[in-house]
Amino acid sequence: MTHEIMTVAQVAEYLQLSEMTTYKLVQEGKIPGFKIGRHWRVKKEDLNEFIERLKNGERL
Repeated sequence: MTHEIMTVAQVAEYLQLSEMTTYKLVQEGKIPGFKIGRHWRVKKEDLNEFIERLKNGERL
């Protein structure tokens, strides 16, 4: 089953980054995310668009 909405931990695993780095990128708005209460979530669709932009040479 693919998760449409991912936690910071899932995003970190997906991108092969540490949770701390991923959390920072989401907090800074570099990875598009949203908050539910105190918890950050990322739409997989947004994450894939973010990856495409990086592939096209966009800088973090």
